[in-house]
Formats: sequence, C-alpha cells, structure tokens
Amino acid sequence: MKNLMLSNEKTIPTLAFGTWLIPNKDASRCVEIALRNGYSHIDTAQAYGNEEGVGEGIRASGLPRESVYVTTKVMAEIKSYKRAKASIDKSLKKLGLDYVDLILIHCPQPWILYGSKNRYFKENVQVWKALEEAYKDGKAKAIGVSNFNNEDMQNILDNCEIPPMVNQILLHIGEVPVDIIKFCSEHNIVIESYSPIAHGRALKNDAIKKMAEKYNVSIPQLCIKFTLQLGTVSIPKSSKEEHIIANTKLDFEISEEDMIELMKLNEVDYGPDAMWPIYRKKNRE
Repeated sequence: MKNLMLSNEKTIPTLAFGTWLIPNKDASRCVEIALRNGYSHIDTAQAYGNEEGVGEGIRASGLPRESVYVTTKVMAEIKSYKRAKASIDKSLKKLGLDYVDLILIHCPQPWILYGSKNRYFKENVQVWKALEEAYKDGKAKAIGVSNFNNEDMQNILDNCEIPPMVNQILLHIGEVPVDIIKFCSEHNIVIESYSPIAHGRALKNDAIKKMAEKYNVSIPQLCIKFTLQLGTVSIPKSSKEEHIIANTKLDFEISEEDMIELMKLNEVDYGPDAMWPIYRKKNRE
C-alpha cells in the first residue's frame, strides 16, 4: 500500500482498517485478518470500546510493532488537559503499546452537541496541549483532529505550538467537503476519509453501481478508490473476512472524467445524523 507524508516528515499508510462498531470481543479477529491480508494501518478510538481487542489482534498477527500503524482518538466528551492526558495513558494501556502512531481529538464538540453553536475553542486548545505533550514524550508519533471544520482547525493553528498533521472527516462519493479539503491542503494537513462507502448507502445508489460495473469492481472497491484518488487516507470497515480482503483489491484507476462524474453525485448519505443516529436534533443546542 502507498504512504503519504505528514508535515513532520513521517509517513502514513493510505489504506486503513476501520474498527468503528466492531465489538471488543470481535476486534482481535478482525484486526488479525486485516494485518495478515495487506493492511498495515489500524484505526480505533476510545469511544469504540475496542482498544483492548485491537491490541490483541496486533499481537496475534505476529508483525513487528514498527510494521503496524496504529491510530486512536481522545473521546469527544473529554474537553480538559487533565482528562485528555489521563485518557491517552489509558489508551496505551488498553492497547498494550508504548506508543501510537497517531492520536486525534475525535470531535470538536461532545457528540450530543454535534453541530451546535458552541465550538469549544478554549477546551480544544487544552486537549490539544495534552496531545502535544504526548507527541513530545514519544507516546504519539503524530497528532491530529477529527470532524474539525476550518474554524475549528484555525483555532488550533492560532493557539498551539504544533499544528495538526491530520484531519479525519466524513468523505465519500456524495459527500466531498471541498472547503475543508482546500484548507487542509493549504496548511499541509493530511485528510483521512472515514465511512468511504457512505455508511453502506452507496450500495443502494444506482449511479455508483453502474460505475462500479464499468470497472468490473465492487461498489466498496470503487468507493475506496475514489477517496484514495482524491489524495486522502481511506478507512473502510468490515467484520467479514471476505470483505476485509476484497477491500484491499484496488489495482485499477478511475478515469479523470469518471472522477468528475462521481464528484457530482450528492445526497448519498444522510450526513452526521447517519453516523450517530442515537443523537437527535432535539438534543442539540
């Protein structure tokens, strides 16, 4: 798999195995399958509740630690330096690792307030300082953010010592936030695309299905390739072995004309509410 260069001159594999919604009891098996079949980047988070299983899967793979790129995330609800610092140490303990390759702030706001007017600027600066400290101490080889818009990222850039190296965002066919892509490009921030298959909704889209048939590939393969050709890190997820393996079979190129056609598609997903359906708008400020 290819790598991208981060602003600190370390590399990050462009294909990552996502573990969102994979229970802790299943995470070890899925991670081991992924690592034995071409993945070298595993993405987890404190909120996923499966860091222990992810660590077990890494060890079960038999791969040396330096061959596996591991990402985790500080919970969106943690908005203080003290709690963030403690959570990073707790993640390392659960994973059974001395360091992670990348740690992110999972969201600028607690999930129940996602999309509200309060951007938690001061609080995110405090959390970022905990990430900076982890980076300086060698507990994280790179640091970044997730679900941050341009205003959120500018807040970090204006108030912190080390700029974010990554922003992990919802990006897929039908959801291409051009303004965030442009901002990240201008500030040398690598974009990671989570839910590249649009939370499964791409499987029901006739235009995407037709395009996949043209290239004689599956819809997930087309969707993953689309995000890779946009120059991002792609994070597909599956708990089924055949799908985990199939998602690495990406030896084809989408033409420029077809990339443009795919860029024109919209409303493939419900957006943030599809990602966190238990949180309703009535619970937001």
